[in-house]
Amino acid sequence: MRARIAVFLLIFQSILGLAHWFIYRTWTDFRAIPDPPGFTATQAALALLAVSFVAASLLAFRYFNGFVRLFYTIAAVWLGMVNFLFLAACFSWIVYFAVRSAGLQLGRPVIAAVVFGVAILSGIYALINAHWVRVKRITVKQPNLPQSWRGRVAALVSDVHLGHVNGISFMRRIIAKLARIAPDIVFLTGDLYDGTKVDATSLAAPWKELSPPLGAYFVTGNHEEFSHPAKYLDAVSGAGIRVLNNEKVVIDGVQLVGVNHHDSVNVDRFRSILERALLKSEEPSILLSHAPHALSVPEQAGINLQLSGHTHGGQFLPFTWFTRRIFGEYTYGLKRFGNMLVYTTTGAGTWGPPMRLGTHSEIVLIQFD
Repeated sequence: MRARIAVFLLIFQSILGLAHWFIYRTWTDFRAIPDPPGFTATQAALALLAVSFVAASLLAFRYFNGFVRLFYTIAAVWLGMVNFLFLAACFSWIVYFAVRSAGLQLGRPVIAAVVFGVAILSGIYALINAHWVRVKRITVKQPNLPQSWRGRVAALVSDVHLGHVNGISFMRRIIAKLARIAPDIVFLTGDLYDGTKVDATSLAAPWKELSPPLGAYFVTGNHEEFSHPAKYLDAVSGAGIRVLNNEKVVIDGVQLVGVNHHDSVNVDRFRSILERALLKSEEPSILLSHAPHALSVPEQAGINLQLSGHTHGGQFLPFTWFTRRIFGEYTYGLKRFGNMLVYTTTGAGTWGPPMRLGTHSEIVLIQFD
């Protein structure tokens, strides 16, 4: 495992190094800035920034203090900016060759100033946009829904990613929004934590201030499973949230099933868990599963509604495109898969760069009809 992690980090760091080199070379070429002799301060700064995110991540998995949080946040923001600057560098060359082919007179400095300027503004907007948590409202029709459930509202909260970027103040903001809404029940579909070194109990404590009438229910995401999830599950349980460990509970005539992420990615195990749940076809059923994959398994088991997160919608370009290639139409929103409805949320928080462009952070309110 350590060897695989080391290889991954080496590959990831090499990609980051090449991206920084490409951005630097494009900027200096387009601005006609000659390289001075020797190793300059600018080059040294870029070299340090190129290794900052990997270094900060390694520290974040071992330490949780003010310095590491600040270092990790700066490195994560810079990583997001590098994404936009790299796209700007690529687009600068595309525009240059297009203009040249068309016989137009447009200098390289002008192209670089405009394209890189747009990239920087996009990064700033993405930072602001990521911290604006919207409240999305949807209505879901469930077969055989008990009369007592009609008009009830559930809050879906996923992918908060509590850690070195999103801390206790962010969690309190989410709880404050939920308190104003006063949902009847809360569903948490994993990645409440980022998986790094944290004080899990303190970060979960704000949930004690929320007491939905029908309770709050949680399943693990992949980030809780980076290491042994016990510390996270103990903190979540201690905050008054019911952890669904591959089990079913019946809430006033509605079957609620929760499956751990690592069990849902194994199709045979996923199917076995749902078979053991002994779902009754005459009662509506809701599945909490972190990621919207293997949808045929819950659909064949008779699940009526699956609630998921995980995708983040891709957060920002070009990852919005990659995510859509993986999860298709189930990347975001309310969709139908056979006889089952699936809602995939973009999540309340972010992973890695705290940025969103083309997506938004959300809490979802589901009204049952």
